Amino acid sequence: MIWLTADKIAGAAEKASVVHRVGDIVEYTYSYASPLGELTLASDGVALTGIWFTRQKYYAATLAEEHEEKLLPIFAETSRWLDLYFAGKEPDFTPALAPKGSVFRKLVWQILLTIPYGQVMTYGEIAKCIAREMGLEKMSAQAVGGAVGHNPISIIIPCHRVVGTNGSLTGYAGGINTKVELLKLEGLDMTQFTVPTKGTAL
Repeated sequence: MIWLTADKIAGAAEKASVVHRVGDIVEYTYSYASPLGELTLASDGVALTGIWFTRQKYYAATLAEEHEEKLLPIFAETSRWLDLYFAGKEPDFTPALAPKGSVFRKLVWQILLTIPYGQVMTYGEIAKCIAREMGLEKMSAQAVGGAVGHNPISIIIPCHRVVGTNGSLTGYAGGINTKVELLKLEGLDMTQFTVPTKGTAL
């Protein structure tokens, strides 16, 4: 299962609260040492709610103020996924995901999940998909860029696979160098991309 429905998340979280909740703790974290730097994983006790590079922009932006570090089954599963990924393999499963955000952002993140391993999609292409989904004539690529940038589950929801017009590697909360390394890890030919300059179009 890639994405838990609201009903399933609510039901599972209610059951988990009996087992995992301690005082006011409503969210949990776990550290994962990746080849590109330490990652902080977050969970509501059932599904994954965040993966952030320690020094990235919007670090832990959706993490509950009250949280504790604890190894949970979802963290063990996510660590297994990351082990495969950083070994240069495409994982054949996806941990349960429950990213926190607006309806619009979640729609963008759902589209990101459809981008195949080793391939990229432009902000403009995502904007067209969103426009179709919402029954609109067009959608702003800049609005899509904002949603992509605020993706709370790095790597698994692959915002690093989104590029600007003409292959510009514009925008990545974890930093352009990290984005380059992730794309190289997936076997992409980096000569087709350009490093962004100020004002590069999405």
